Amino acid sequence: MRLLRANLRKLVRRPASWVTLILLIALLALIFFALIAAARTSADPQAALGARLFVTFPGAYELVLTLILGIGGLLAVTYGAAIGGSEWGWGTLKAAVARGESRTRYTLLSYAAVAVFVLLGLILAFLVGVLGAALGALVLGVGLGGMSDSEGLLRLPELFGRAGLALAMNAAFGYAVATVARSQLAGIAVGVGLFFAEGIAGLFLPDVFQWFPFSASSAVTSPAGGASVGGGGGGAAAIVTQLDPNTAVVVVIAWLVVALVVAALFTERAEIGG
Repeated sequence: MRLLRANLRKLVRRPASWVTLILLIALLALIFFALIAAARTSADPQAALGARLFVTFPGAYELVLTLILGIGGLLAVTYGAAIGGSEWGWGTLKAAVARGESRTRYTLLSYAAVAVFVLLGLILAFLVGVLGAALGALVLGVGLGGMSDSEGLLRLPELFGRAGLALAMNAAFGYAVATVARSQLAGIAVGVGLFFAEGIAGLFLPDVFQWFPFSASSAVTSPAGGASVGGGGGGAAAIVTQLDPNTAVVVVIAWLVVALVVAALFTERAEIGG
């Protein structure tokens, strides 16, 4: 616990923690502004109806989490890569090993701190998203009675768990890539490149790439498997094949374990000098 607390205190002071959170909230607010504007001004009844769904509770709860996953998936990759790469570039890993810390323990606890901050960011972004949906409902004249819907509220813990797991896996992927690259910039560049490459490739081979990490993470909160609008990891707007949500959870857990094992094994065998 001592090492975990030290890593948490370290992340509080990292600009990447605050920049990522502010960017996530700003993008989420911008999307809600665009949705509300579209619902008020669109000449297409279907487009206006689709925009109103995002401010209609209790369904808005799930749609807010889906938006956060779409935006936050890439941000989680870059955040994990920024922190994982900084352990090498800033010499904090070297200092910890010199103190006698286990390399694997330090790597896993450093990632655990990243996961905690990712979950905190998810909670804060969700609160902002719900506030935006509620304000949008008031602007559009949609009732807020659904906010207290018992069935919708009872589903929230499960939805939060699924979304948190997906973002934690994305962060672990970025963390592992940056660890292998031993660089923040290389980790971010490679992580972002793989994120978009998977999304594009998934348009051509959806049955294959639905099992890949970012596509699986985007499916964990989907209402059902099969065809869905979205682009998996890359977020392209198209009809793609998604895993069943429960299957996606298992796949995401598997990729999370793989990413952490790779990061730990590489750190154990790497030469730490200089």
